[in-house]
Amino acid sequence: MLYKEILPGKLVREGQEKEEDERILLGVISDTHVPTRAKAVPGEVFQIFEKARYIIHAGDIVDLSVIQELERIAPVVAVKGNMDLVAVRERYPYVDSIEVLGWRIGVVHDGIPALRKGKLKKLAKKNGFDVLVFGHSHRGVVKIEDGILFINPGSPTRPLLSKPSVGILEVTKKKIHAEIRVIGKE
Repeated sequence: MLYKEILPGKLVREGQEKEEDERILLGVISDTHVPTRAKAVPGEVFQIFEKARYIIHAGDIVDLSVIQELERIAPVVAVKGNMDLVAVRERYPYVDSIEVLGWRIGVVHDGIPALRKGKLKKLAKKNGFDVLVFGHSHRGVVKIEDGILFINPGSPTRPLLSKPSVGILEVTKKKIHAEIRVIGKE
């Protein structure tokens, strides 16, 4: 399938630029670090995700209570991160994926060194991912490279050198739009 980028953060299947009715929202989150860096996930995250059909967590969950809270909103697809407790590491894989309206969305935690070395692109191509969600850096990023949309939602809890944030994916059969939402704005 051929894709083209029509706006930063928007991937469209070639020849299908028209809008359509069915639209699915996905909440994208990473590096929550509860309870080591924060007591809980900020309430604003739940407001942003309230209409999400699925939530993707890109690791460094730390405690399973985070997943239980997020599952009150929608089913969660998650991967383990380098800071996760044993219970999380035993429950979640290094890489996982979900298919939404024909788009394959992959998720992995430690993406920054891999992105620089082209390993994330190789991982996405090997697995047929149209989108690859990653975490670890605590910095929100949306980037399209070689027809693959990469998104790091940042961290909603005390991120390093950036503002707290999460991501949203808006998916239709024809397009995916990704955005980073900064939380805790005054």
